[in-house]
Amino acid sequence: MSDPSTPRALTTDPFDDDKLREECGIFGVIGVNDAANFVALGLHALQHRGQEAGGIVTYEPETGFNAVRKFGLVRDNFTNLNVINHLPGSLGIGHVRYSTAGSKGATQIRDVQPFFGEFSLGGAAIAHNGNITNADALRRELIERGSIFQSHSDSECIIHLMARSLQKTVPERMKDALRRVEGAFSVVAMTRTKLIGVRDPLGVRPLVLGRIGEEGWALASETCALDIIGADFVREVEPGEMVVVEDDKLTSHHPFERKSSRFCIFEHVYFSRPDSSLGGRSVYETRSAIGEELAKEAPVDADLVCPVPDSGTPAAIGYSRQSGIPYAMGIIRNQYMGRTFIEPTEQIRNMGVRLKLNVNRALIKGKRVILVDDSVVRGTTSRKIKEMILDAGAAEVHFRIASPPTAWPCFYGVDTPQREKLLAATMSEEEMCEHLQVDSLKFISLDGLYRAVGEVKGRDADAPQYCDACFSGEYPVAPADQIEKGFTLKAAE
Repeated sequence: MSDPSTPRALTTDPFDDDKLREECGIFGVIGVNDAANFVALGLHALQHRGQEAGGIVTYEPETGFNAVRKFGLVRDNFTNLNVINHLPGSLGIGHVRYSTAGSKGATQIRDVQPFFGEFSLGGAAIAHNGNITNADALRRELIERGSIFQSHSDSECIIHLMARSLQKTVPERMKDALRRVEGAFSVVAMTRTKLIGVRDPLGVRPLVLGRIGEEGWALASETCALDIIGADFVREVEPGEMVVVEDDKLTSHHPFERKSSRFCIFEHVYFSRPDSSLGGRSVYETRSAIGEELAKEAPVDADLVCPVPDSGTPAAIGYSRQSGIPYAMGIIRNQYMGRTFIEPTEQIRNMGVRLKLNVNRALIKGKRVILVDDSVVRGTTSRKIKEMILDAGAAEVHFRIASPPTAWPCFYGVDTPQREKLLAATMSEEEMCEHLQVDSLKFISLDGLYRAVGEVKGRDADAPQYCDACFSGEYPVAPADQIEKGFTLKAAE
């Protein structure tokens, strides 16, 4: 394994504390030469989903399972030939992460996935995107029965449950294990000969299947990771489906009770890359449609529509197109800021978002500006951006937000603040407008968001088509561990 000497402080962005963390990214390939190179490229395309750490596991008959796990970015860790040469084989999986259910403080290398287990019938490695909502209860049970955990991660529960299964194959053991798990999960796993992909019964987290040439297969969190390796998109893995690839043969299994899909709607708003596709539709087109819907719901007289880069850009283009107000790059992002910025001094830290964003003063001065952003979480960054716009001489500042108010934490693999730290949990829209000290503030409605993602009639309140718990407070899977700790569900308030 790798040297855990890189401190977490150097791998996170100290100025990006007002966004939801994008869970994790997973990737796997089989039937290719130098699988590690393919996995590294796939993880690079998924870097936006996790920039804290990453890992790759491969299998080669002569050397067995080989693993490298490191803190930091894929480009800094897995472009070195010395590293890739330690990962031989035609089968491999990888993972990029933010911490969610694992350690929130000083993350240790043992928390970095993929995780590996050696069973009586052979070894297996897994990488998990999502969050197990009954992990605490499972962990207590497993420890009482003799399991020894090596990490703080909820994902390790899956390995221990597999080890205790009496089934005769790894896929069957995985089915056994995942039937005990509650919450959200997309998993890629590997044995000595198989690549396995699984989605939870509600399909909360994404997973897609691709074809590499005539003999290779790939599994990935998003289609953009297939594009980077030249793979052809085949289809999305269905909610509750397990796919197993061995000897170029793919088999499909449905080990869980069938349920209506509840895919995470925030994937459309922010998490997925705009060049990916979800449900057969371009993410970019969906975000542009969100902007159009927002312009219909919340028009305002202004001179310019400006995105908060980069996540607000497609919605701002849609807002401009629908409203007829010119689109302009009023805020310019420093593309070289990244998340590996050296630990700043207090003086530099106080500069805040100015290290990352700068106002195009000549464009903004004297103008009534509409700022389009994807979300407001704590509101700290929004206030700083508003101050920058006013300092540049803007006559008015109007915020338009391409998602409903984020009033509830996510327990399905997204690192959100506690509810009391979410601005929308304690303030109305009017109070948030006053708090941010802007001329107006409007969020897209939940029905409007549903219409923009393709649900023409809006949200079905009796049977919502997506997981929208962060907006509605309606959790499709009860967060058992959080309830045990005192979290109050909306229905119980």
